[in-house]
Amino acid sequence: MMEDGTIIRLWDDSGEVRPTEDEQTPWKVLKVLKDVVVCVVAVLVFGLATCSKASFLLLITLANEGTKTILSDHKPVALLCIGCSLVASSVLLLLKSVWKACHKTSKLPKCSTAALVLFFEFVVSGGAAVLTIAAMPHLDIVSNVAILNSVAVISSLFQVIAQCSANARNRFLVPSIFAFLLILLGYVLFLTLYITKNPADTRTVVWVGLAVGGSFFVSFNWWEGYFQLISKSSGSVFFKNLCQDLTTCQNVLHILSSVLRILVTACVLGAYVPLSKMDWFVLKSISRFETKVIVITVGVQLISSALCHWFGLAACKMHALRRCFILPLYLASLAVLALFVIPVVVYYEQYIKGPNTTTVIDFGGYCDAVVNNRNQSVTGSVFPQLVLDVTQTLCFLGITKVSDIGILTGSSASLWLGLVLATIHLWQLNVSRIQRTQDLFIRRLYEGAFIEQSLLLNTRFDIQTTGRKKRNRPIETVMVYLCATMWHETYDEMMKIIISMFRLDKYRPKADPKFNDFTFEAHIYFDDAFEHIGRSEDVQLNKYAKNLVEIITAVYRTFTNMNGTLFRRNEPIPDQKILMTPYGGRLIITMPYGNNIVIHFKNKDLIRHKKRWSQVMYLYYLLGFKLMTKFYERWQKGETEVDIRPHIKKDKQNTYILALDGDTDFQPSSVMLLIDRLRMYPRVGAACGRIHPTGSGPTVWFQKFEYAVSHWLQKTAEHVLGCVLCSPGCFSLFRAAALMDDNVMKTYATKSTEASHFIQYDQGEDRWLCTLLLKRGWRVEYNAASDAYTNAPEDFKELFNQRRRWGPSTLGNIVDLLGDTNSISRRNTSVSKLYMLYQLFNILSSILSPATICLLIAGSLNFIFSLNSIGALVLAVIPPAIYLGLCFKLQANTQILIAGILSVMYAFLMLVVTLSIIGSMVEQQTILTPASMFVIVIAVIYVVTALLHPQEFRLLFYGVLYIVCIPSAYLILIIYSMVNMNNVSWGTRETNPTAGAERPAAKAQLTTAEKAKNTLQKFVSCMRCKTCNQREDTTMILEPGQHELEPQNTIVEDVRVPDEEETPNNDVSSSQRWVKELQDLFKNHMCLKKDTLEKAEQAFFKDLQEKYLKPLDNDKEKQTQMLSDLRDLRNKVTFVFFMINALWLVATLTLQIKSDIFSIRIPKISTNLSYTGEEVLVEPISFMFLLGFAASILVQFLAMIHHRVYTLIHFVAFLDTEPTEPVTGGHLPENKVET
Repeated sequence: MMEDGTIIRLWDDSGEVRPTEDEQTPWKVLKVLKDVVVCVVAVLVFGLATCSKASFLLLITLANEGTKTILSDHKPVALLCIGCSLVASSVLLLLKSVWKACHKTSKLPKCSTAALVLFFEFVVSGGAAVLTIAAMPHLDIVSNVAILNSVAVISSLFQVIAQCSANARNRFLVPSIFAFLLILLGYVLFLTLYITKNPADTRTVVWVGLAVGGSFFVSFNWWEGYFQLISKSSGSVFFKNLCQDLTTCQNVLHILSSVLRILVTACVLGAYVPLSKMDWFVLKSISRFETKVIVITVGVQLISSALCHWFGLAACKMHALRRCFILPLYLASLAVLALFVIPVVVYYEQYIKGPNTTTVIDFGGYCDAVVNNRNQSVTGSVFPQLVLDVTQTLCFLGITKVSDIGILTGSSASLWLGLVLATIHLWQLNVSRIQRTQDLFIRRLYEGAFIEQSLLLNTRFDIQTTGRKKRNRPIETVMVYLCATMWHETYDEMMKIIISMFRLDKYRPKADPKFNDFTFEAHIYFDDAFEHIGRSEDVQLNKYAKNLVEIITAVYRTFTNMNGTLFRRNEPIPDQKILMTPYGGRLIITMPYGNNIVIHFKNKDLIRHKKRWSQVMYLYYLLGFKLMTKFYERWQKGETEVDIRPHIKKDKQNTYILALDGDTDFQPSSVMLLIDRLRMYPRVGAACGRIHPTGSGPTVWFQKFEYAVSHWLQKTAEHVLGCVLCSPGCFSLFRAAALMDDNVMKTYATKSTEASHFIQYDQGEDRWLCTLLLKRGWRVEYNAASDAYTNAPEDFKELFNQRRRWGPSTLGNIVDLLGDTNSISRRNTSVSKLYMLYQLFNILSSILSPATICLLIAGSLNFIFSLNSIGALVLAVIPPAIYLGLCFKLQANTQILIAGILSVMYAFLMLVVTLSIIGSMVEQQTILTPASMFVIVIAVIYVVTALLHPQEFRLLFYGVLYIVCIPSAYLILIIYSMVNMNNVSWGTRETNPTAGAERPAAKAQLTTAEKAKNTLQKFVSCMRCKTCNQREDTTMILEPGQHELEPQNTIVEDVRVPDEEETPNNDVSSSQRWVKELQDLFKNHMCLKKDTLEKAEQAFFKDLQEKYLKPLDNDKEKQTQMLSDLRDLRNKVTFVFFMINALWLVATLTLQIKSDIFSIRIPKISTNLSYTGEEVLVEPISFMFLLGFAASILVQFLAMIHHRVYTLIHFVAFLDTEPTEPVTGGHLPENKVET
C-alpha cells in the first residue's frame, strides 16, 4: 500500500494486451513491390521508347529510294505508314475531345486565340510532315536519329526568354543558353557534312534544307507552356486572355487542331508522292511479303508510342520521374543508334573476314559489292535485308574519311547534348503524388514520330531561382475534421476508433513544422449520452459514455508510455477541459502530440438525436459556424466582401470532413490516400475507402465475400465509368465546398414529412448525401488502397434488419437519380446518360433477382426430377410465395426465424443447383450452353479478380458460402426488406451490452393468465388485420423482457414518451451533477477543469437547435397518419415490385412452353470444342438477360483492371513520399486500467 492509501497489487502484474501498431499492412512486402514496380516501369518506358523510335526510323529507311526490302515502285506504302504514325495521336485526341465536348461543358475560344493556335498547329504539322516524309528518307540513319533531337531548339530559346523576363536569378539560364548553342552547332555540322560532299548536288541541298527547316518548325510544338510563364512576368492582357482561353476552351481547340493536323499531313503526303513521280495505284499491287513487313513495323510503332506515353505518364504520377522517365528517355536515342549501327558493323566485319574476301576492302567497296547490287528477296529472314537497307543509307552518304565520321559524330553528339541540357530542369521538377495530367504535361498530344523528345519537352517547365536546391510549389495546408457518431458501441468497438485517432495524432503532430500538408481535429458526437438518476431531474453520463472516457485515458497512457513502474503509481494525464453546452456537455482532450479530440455528449431531451441529426449538427457547427465565423469577424473589421470571397472559396476547398462510425479502425495512410484524391482533383466532392467487415461466424464470412465483390467490381466500375453512388458513412472524406453547396447541407437537414422521405432520407443517410452531391455536379470517388475496418453484424437477425434498411433506401435513391438523368448528366461532367443506362440495367437486375432465383431452382428441379417446366416453376415459387404472405401477418422476429429456416433449406438446394449445372454439362456433353458459359465466365472473373487483390485472395474461399446463400440474399432477404419497408427502426445495436456489463436477466416465464391474455390480444390483432386487410404494426404484442425497437430518424422514432411520474429536464443549469461525477470518477487519471462556452458559440447552438435540431413534439395524430402512409407506400411498392417479377416468370414460362417456336438455336459444341451437328434450344428472354448480366460483369472486370492499375500507381507514389514505418506505440491493455 502506498502512502496515500492506494493499493498496489504486485501479484497482478500481467494483463491482456492489444497492439496499437499497424498489423494489417505488410510494409516490407509493399516496399519490395514498390521497387519491383519502379524497375518494371523504367524498363517498359525505355523499351517502348526504343521500339517506337526504331520502328519509325525503319519506316523512314524503307521509304528510302535506294533500299530493297520495299521495291522502289512501292515506296508510297511506306510513306503512307509514316503519315499514319504522324496523325495517330491526333486521331486519338480528336476522338477524346469530341467525347468530352459531347458529355461535358465546352466553351468556344476567341477568334484571336483560335487563329494563333491554328497558326502554330499549321506550322508544326507542316514541319513534321516535310521533315519525316520529304527529307528524312533521303538521309542516313545516324543523321535521322540525331536530327530528331534538334526539335528542342525553340524550347531552349523560349526557356532563355522566360527566365530572363523573370525578376530573379535563375538556375537553368546557363544550361538553356548552352542547349540552344549546341543545337545550332549540330545544325552547322549537319549542313557542312552533306553540302560539302557535293556542293553541286542541288537535291541534297534541298533535302538537308528541308530537314533543318522542318525540325525548326516542329520545335514550336511546345509554345503554350512558355507563353504561360512569359504572361505571368510580363503582365500583358493579351497573354493572360490567351492563357485563360487555352485552359477553358481546351476541347474545342483540340478538335480544331487535330483536324488541321490530319488535313495538313494528308496534303503534304498527297502532294509529295506525285511530285516525286510515284503513283498511289501501286498500293493495290504490293506483295504479301511487303505487306507483312509494313504492317508489323507500323503496328509496333503505333502501339509502342501510345504505351510509352501512358507508362511515361504513370512514371511521373508515381513519383519516379528521374528513374522511370528522364533517364530511360535519354538513353532511348543512344540505344536506337546502337541498335542500327552495331549490326551494320558486324555484317561488314563478317564480310571482310569471310573466305570469299581475298583483298582488303573498305566500306565503300563493301557498299558496291554487297549492298548496292542486291535484289529483293522474299524468302528467308527479313532481318539481313533490313540491315543491308540501313547500310544503304550510310553508303549513300559515302563515309570513307575519318573527318566525315568525326563531323557526323560531332553533329549527333551536339544535338543529343542540346536536348539533355534543354530538359535538365526536369531533374529538379517537383511532382506531387498522382499529379494531374494537365499539371504534368502542357499538351495532351504526344508525337509518335519522336516520342522521347515530345515526352521530355512537353513536361512542365518551372522557373527555379538560384540559392535553392529545389523550388517546391507551396503546399496548401488542408484542415480535416474527423467526425464520428456513437451511440451504444461496445468497449472493444470504441477502443478501435480511439486508437486510430491517437495513431493519426502521432503521425501528424500539430506543433511539428515538418508536417504542413494537413492539420486535423477529432470530434465524437455521442447520442443519448445521459440518463436520469431515478425519478429526479438530475442526469448523469450513461455507462457507454463513461466507457469512452475510460478508454481515452488508457490509450493516452499507452501512447505516452505513462504507465507506472512496478512500485510507483501511474503519472496523471495533463489537465483537460469539460464544458456545459446547450445540447448537453463537451469534453476536450488534447492528445500527446497536440491535436484535440472533442467529445460532444448529447442529451436527447435538449437536442434531436440519432445519426443523421448528429451529422447535421457537426456540418453546421464545423462548416457553418467555425469556418465562416472568422470571415464574418474580418468583414466586421472593415474588409470588403470582394476581398474576403476568394479566401472563403479557398478555405471551403481545403476543408474536409472525415465521416466515421463509432467502431471504425483505420491507419493514417488510409486518410492520406483519401486526402490525395480531394487535393488533386477540385471537383471531387467525396472519396471513400475499402471497407473491410470484421467479426467471426458464417454471417460475417458471407459479408466478407459480399463486401469484397462489391468493392472489387461494382465500386471500381462506378468510379471508372461515372461516379460512386454511395460513399459509406463509416469511412469517407467529404469536401466542405461540396457539402456547403446549394441543395446539399440545407436539404440534408430536411425533416422527414412524407413516407418516401423516411425510406430515402433516414434508412441510408450516406447514400442520400451522395445523391445530393451528384445532383449538384460533384464527383464521388473510390480509393481501393485506403483500408478501413468496421464491425459487421454477426447475428442473422441483425444482418436482416440492417439490409432491411439498406435495400429500400438504395432502390429509392437510384430511382431518384434515374428520374433526374437529363439534369444530372448536364450538370455533372462525370455522369453520362450511358452510365445511367448501366445503372438502370443494374437496378432492373436487382428487382428481377427473386424471379431469377425461382427460375434457377425450377431448372434444377426439372433436371433432377424430370419435371415439366410448369410443375417445376410452381414448386419453385410456392415457398417464397408462402413466405411473402406470412411476412404481411407475422411479427418481424418471427419472419426472421422463418427466413433462417428457409435459408438453411435453400442452402442445400443451392448445392444441388450447382451440381445440377455441372451434371447438365456432362449430360449434354457441352460447356457452351448459356448457363454453363455464364457460370464458367463468372468463376474465371472472380478468380482473376482475387489474384489481382493478393492480400484479399483468401476471401475467395468464402465464396462457397456466398454461393449457397444466394437464395437467402436475393430471394428471402428481398421479400423481408420489401414487406417491412414501413418499419423505420434502425434494427442494429438495439440490445448490445457494454463490455463488462451485466447480461439482461433471462426472460421470465409466462403465467397461464399471461399466456391467455397474449393469445387473446394476438387473436384480436389478427381479426383487425383481416378486417382492414392491412398489417397493423402498432399492435405487436411483446413478451415480458422483450423491448420494442425504436424507429430511426422519423416523427415516429424521435418521440420520447415520458413516464407519468417522470418529467424531462430541459434546464441546463440544473443538470450539472454529471460534471462533478465525471471529475470525481477520473480524478486519479486526469484533472477535468471546468470551462465555459463562448457566448457566440452558445448562441449558435441555441439557434441551431431551434431551427434544425429541436426535439420533435409528441404528436400522436401525425404518428398515426405516418404509420398509415408508410403502410400505403409499402403496399404500392411491394405490389409493383413483385408484379414485375410475376410478369417475368410468366413470360419466361410461356416461352419455355413454346420453345419450339420462340427458342434461339445455338450450335452444340462438345467439350473438345468440336461441332456435334446438334443444336441447343435457348429461351430468348433468359438468354438476353444472361447475356446482359455477363456483359455487365465483363464491363466491371475491365473497369476493375483499369482502377487497379491506377491504384497501384497511387500507392507506389505514396510509399515513395511518405514514411512507411508502422506506428509503434507499445501495447494497450484490453481490460479497464486500475491504479
